[in-house]
Amino acid sequence: MSLISWSDFEKVEMRIGTIIEVNDFPEARKPAYQLIIDFGNEIGIKKTSAQITKRYVKGDLLNKQIVAVVNFPAKQIGKFMSECLVLGSIGNESDVVLLSPDLNVENGLRIG
Repeated sequence: MSLISWSDFEKVEMRIGTIIEVNDFPEARKPAYQLIIDFGNEIGIKKTSAQITKRYVKGDLLNKQIVAVVNFPAKQIGKFMSECLVLGSIGNESDVVLLSPDLNVENGLRIG
């Protein structure tokens, strides 16, 4: 494990957002969903894809609050442009468990 400095950590914008739309992503190489996430007035709406189909069905994700990094450059994934990175813990066989607050909070709140 590499150590990072406090200033490195401060550069990472981890924010709370609410998933407002979930779509299948059949063009993805591995099973994934396309997510539309509301990060509040300051950041707005961002989209991403996530390989979370092993643990989550679309209905369970709708209106779920999650933690995501919002200051990565956009990344083209097939015909889809990903604008943030949803965070989760990765278990056996790439089974991802999303990071989320245990209480609903305001969208856009910074993690730190």
